[in-house]
Amino acid sequence: MKDSIEPIADHSASVSLPPAVEYCLSMRTGAIPFQFDLNDLLAKARRQFAGRVGDVSFNLPFVSFSVSPKDHEKQIARELVIRLRDRRVLSAWECCDDCIDNALASLREIRQTLVEKQVELSGAQDGPLYLLIDAMLLGIRQFMTYEEVLRRSPQAPPHPRFDKYCLPEHRQGYFDGLELLRGHLSRCLGQISAIAGMETPKEGLIANYQGPWDKQAYLPG
Repeated sequence: MKDSIEPIADHSASVSLPPAVEYCLSMRTGAIPFQFDLNDLLAKARRQFAGRVGDVSFNLPFVSFSVSPKDHEKQIARELVIRLRDRRVLSAWECCDDCIDNALASLREIRQTLVEKQVELSGAQDGPLYLLIDAMLLGIRQFMTYEEVLRRSPQAPPHPRFDKYCLPEHRQGYFDGLELLRGHLSRCLGQISAIAGMETPKEGLIANYQGPWDKQAYLPG
């Protein structure tokens, strides 16, 4: 029998929100301040999984595959979903400098958890779960680099990865970038739940960040 986990609910439409929360929501512009670069990872996925036939389908931006996860992968995938789905940084509203610092610290903790799970998967590095964790780590790493670029002095030399974008001021750029990352991580977790065999939304585990992959958020291959 498959495990069943309900997505995190969004009750904002049915309640009167405090002014501070309304302000935080107003900071969400829907802008795409940068694009994730998953091209090397997607090329690796095509090499590893193209032509395979399996009982589980999973997808990433621009590609989809069928695989047959091992029991060890399913167990670790289930642990990841249970551990990460309620992390506040993946769904909370914040708009103060302390909240930004706390969110960045929480993302570092998530990154550490993901690395630990990859160590547990050292014997299955060619499997789908290892690849999906890699996709999450890449997203976090690129967001953190972007956030560091936002804080740089205007006199700093151009950054080869991000200076082609028109960078906003730090706080607004941070919010827009975090929204982008949340969508990426939510959809990755949805795919991990498919590997785990859990009855959860596969197009995003977090209610506010569901739906098909937003291909505009990714560099085309």
